[in-house]
Amino acid sequence: MGFAYIFATIIFTVYGQLILKWKIDQYGSLPEEWFDKAIFIFRLLLDPLILSGFLSAFVASLFWMAAMTKFNISFAYPFMSLSFVLVFLLSVFLFGEPVTSQKVIGLSLIVLGIIVTSQSI
Repeated sequence: MGFAYIFATIIFTVYGQLILKWKIDQYGSLPEEWFDKAIFIFRLLLDPLILSGFLSAFVASLFWMAAMTKFNISFAYPFMSLSFVLVFLLSVFLFGEPVTSQKVIGLSLIVLGIIVTSQSI
């Protein structure tokens, strides 16, 4: 069950990141003037899907607390790196973000690190 908590943490974290990126892209770039920036941020905070991204981060935290009852943090935390991999893959498909050799090498090293770390239980 402990791994399910880690997996749920990752899923809610990834959802939050992707939904924030998607919605913020729809609103455009941050204005130059401070007052306009405040209005812009306030409008973002009223968007229900952006709020769902913040709620998702909170739910991820709840699952993370549950995971911490099952594992040492030095074992469990490297698995959070899978969120980088998932966000990368989904951002390519959802947002058309570029795939570069540096990104692929970096993410491969992350996955290798997770595999090595998972052997330590």
